[in-house]
Amino acid sequence: MLQTPASPETETLLIELPKSIGLYVTQEQFAALAAANRDLRLERTAQGELIVNPPTGWETGKRNWSISGELYLWWRNAGEPGEAFDSSTGFILPNGATRSPDASWVSGERWQALTSAQKGTFANICPDFVVELRSSSDTLKSLQDKLREYIDNGAKLGWLIDPQQRRVEIYRLAKDVEVLENPAELSGEAVLPGFVLNLRRVWD
Repeated sequence: MLQTPASPETETLLIELPKSIGLYVTQEQFAALAAANRDLRLERTAQGELIVNPPTGWETGKRNWSISGELYLWWRNAGEPGEAFDSSTGFILPNGATRSPDASWVSGERWQALTSAQKGTFANICPDFVVELRSSSDTLKSLQDKLREYIDNGAKLGWLIDPQQRRVEIYRLAKDVEVLENPAELSGEAVLPGFVLNLRRVWD
């Protein structure tokens, strides 16, 4: 749904936008939209198409909180290596897309190499590690495409967590996708040494 800007002579109008019609915005327009709609999770594809993600339901929000919380605890206890981020953070990938993983981490070396301009509102970098948590409104293919996009743009490790099927797809740089059925935990491997995500709170 679009809302047209109001002027002193006009009233605000709402327009229903069919899913078959895409909206395309520049990076500058996207930044302005994101600043004006902080209650929405907006993303932009590499082709410039705007993607509007509504607020999550309580189940997805609870699961996101568990994942981000565990990542934060690892980050803090490991001496704050690199930078960890929650689902509200957007990144401009090398292909021009602006994406917001449900949880992510960037190595200290890569983060410090960014200039102030590159960090900006949305940092011009693809995280080393990303998590996408499937909600009831997400299609599996759309999330699989996002994980492949992250890997193609420089991510070293990505998790697609699907609570509906109790399944995890693990994406690694230059490797085939590994599928785990109902795993109890996940390892950060060499990318995040010592990080282990207990999936009990995600599955419950």
